Amino acid sequence: MTGLWAIALPAAPEGYTSGSPAQRPRALVYSSGVDHARPMSSAAPSVHPRASALEVLLVFLKLGLTSFGGPVAHIGFLREELVARRRWLDEHTYADLVALCQFLPGPASSQVGMSIGQLRAGIPGAIAAWVGFTAPSAIALLLFAYGMHALRDVLHEGVLHGLKVVTVAVVAQAVWAMGRALCTDRTRVVIAGLAAGACLWRPGSLTQVAVLLAAGVAGWRLLPVAAPAGAEAIAIPAGRSIAIAAWVGFFVLLLLLPVAAKLSGPGALAMFDSFYRAGALVFGGGHVVLPLLEAEVVAPGWVSRDDFLAGYGAAQAVPGPLFTFAAYLGAVMRVEPNGWVGSLLCLTAIFLPAFLLVLGALPFWQQLRGNRSVRAALAGINAAVVGLLLAALYDPVAVGGITSVRDAALALAAFALLWWRVAPWLVVLLTAAGSGMIYAVA
Repeated sequence: MTGLWAIALPAAPEGYTSGSPAQRPRALVYSSGVDHARPMSSAAPSVHPRASALEVLLVFLKLGLTSFGGPVAHIGFLREELVARRRWLDEHTYADLVALCQFLPGPASSQVGMSIGQLRAGIPGAIAAWVGFTAPSAIALLLFAYGMHALRDVLHEGVLHGLKVVTVAVVAQAVWAMGRALCTDRTRVVIAGLAAGACLWRPGSLTQVAVLLAAGVAGWRLLPVAAPAGAEAIAIPAGRSIAIAAWVGFFVLLLLLPVAAKLSGPGALAMFDSFYRAGALVFGGGHVVLPLLEAEVVAPGWVSRDDFLAGYGAAQAVPGPLFTFAAYLGAVMRVEPNGWVGSLLCLTAIFLPAFLLVLGALPFWQQLRGNRSVRAALAGINAAVVGLLLAALYDPVAVGGITSVRDAALALAAFALLWWRVAPWLVVLLTAAGSGMIYAVA
């Protein structure tokens, strides 16, 4: 089975399939293609809230402090801690939750965490899971935002420039891996190429939304999808009335916030609208949010391109979801509110759609997951996301990060280290140090 989570997950996480064959999940097949169906048990699991939100918070705080490596590793960390070690849910239920988050826009690993928190302790558990998993990286990036300008007076300019160089390597690796996994035939390659061309020709969030919608229609019409196997039900401690209210809230905010922001002008409401739309419309999460955020904050002059790329590079060195990049952006805004208030505002706004979508989708997942048309449309969207990220790799990433042959060589070295599975935080530190030494001897 494929879906949106496959955008950030071209291969199965190593931690997920560790252990003996008897311990490995029988129900889930991690595949990037759309022509696979996975067998699932027909028996519905019995899952009910069995813990306090405080317990969920503490467990996810541990995960938030230690989960380096991006969405691929996060899924493995969650499985090891919550399925294998704590047995909060069984392998089949975890597989179903991962499959659900493949089909939702937003940060997939965070949505899996929210789902497990909700299963464990209801809606307060979902909030606690988000806070615990998100807070460590958000706080680290907020501190970086406060210290960045001071660091410019202490550190060599080349060290900070290295954060922009390593961003080129990180995004290039994502484009390469995603392209191999998601553009597996000529139709998908064409969709990706047209998406990249459109975003380079007419950059902006509206173009990106239009490209994704067009790709969904193209996938629905042109891409074949195998019939899904029988699906396993998931018991959720929240009824359909709550789910419907979440869907209504999601779309009301998505439609009315732009109108309210335009009437109010620059300020808190406009910032909330921009980050809410980025969280609601990005398919694939992780690095894919880069072009959306760049269009929302750099184009209107809220954040300089140099500050944007420096913060994005720093985000590679912290654990937890990459969406916490919003905490940094909110802090360095040139318009008010900024600082810690802007950080909290933007962080809440970008994750709110993910929370509403999980709350709204869980009770209806059994029907949606078996719809062949939905799966084909999402396959087209997956291919288009490769194109969006390819366009972002050129502008703003490479345009802002590569200013010399030495920068290009350093970016290639960082790419090689990432390809050999060196920890991303270590690659960030090595690249920053290498850039500093290059500038010092130049």
